[in-house]
Amino acid sequence: MKKTALVTGGTRGIGAGISKALNEAGYSVAANYNGGAETAKKFHEETGIPVFCWDVSIYESCEKGIAEVCETLGGTIDVLVNNAGVTRDSMLHKMAPEDWTKVISVNLNSVFNMCRVIIPSMRDKKFGRIINVSSVNGLKGQVGQSNYAAAKAGIIGFTKSLALESASKGITVNSIAPGYISTEMTEAIRDDIKEQIRAGIPVGRFGRVDEIANAVLFLADEKSSFITGAALNINGGQYLQ
Repeated sequence: MKKTALVTGGTRGIGAGISKALNEAGYSVAANYNGGAETAKKFHEETGIPVFCWDVSIYESCEKGIAEVCETLGGTIDVLVNNAGVTRDSMLHKMAPEDWTKVISVNLNSVFNMCRVIIPSMRDKKFGRIINVSSVNGLKGQVGQSNYAAAKAGIIGFTKSLALESASKGITVNSIAPGYISTEMTEAIRDDIKEQIRAGIPVGRFGRVDEIANAVLFLADEKSSFITGAALNINGGQYLQ
C-alpha cells in the first residue's frame, strides 16, 4: 500500500521539487499551497498531484485542510514535509511588527500547527516521517533577516524536541537546512549580488532543487529509521558547524 506524503508550500520552488520526487518514488502525494492559485493549477495539470489550499499559519485551517487530504487520498499522513515559508526582509530597526509576525507565523507556527494535527495518528500507527525545512540562515544568521533566521533556527530546536518525544513511537523527525538553491526566487536576485553569493559558496555554485528533494527522499525512507533529531546542512560548504 502506498504511503501518503503531504508537502506544505508544495507547488512551487523547492516544495514543488520535493512533491514531484516523492510522487515519482511511489508515494501518494498531496501538495498544499496558499497563494498562487494559477501556479498551483498549472502544477496539478503537469504532475497530476492533487493540490489543497489553506493557510498553514492558522491552526483551524490546518485541521480542515489535513482532514480534506486524508479524505481525498484515504488513510492518514505517513510523511509530512513542512516546507512553506515567506520572507519579509528588513533591517530590524526598520522592520514593521507585522512583518515579524507574518514570518514567524508562516515559517515557524505552521510547523507546530501541522505537526500537532498529524502527530497523534502517527503515534497511533507507530510510524511517521517528519522533515522540516530550515535554512542555512537559521544556522548563521543574515543581515536583514532577523525574523526569517529566528523562525528557521526555531525549527531546528522544535525538530530536536519532537524527535525526542517521538522516537519510541517509530516516528523520526529531522530538519534540512538548504543554502542558496536555484529557484525563481534566487533567479530574481540581481546578477552582481548573485555573483557575490556564489563566491561565498565553496563548491562554487548554487544548489539544485533535486539535491534538496533527494535528501527528503532519504529521510522519508523506512531505511533511515535510525536517524532522528538531525539537522542536515545542504549548502555546498557555505556554513560548516
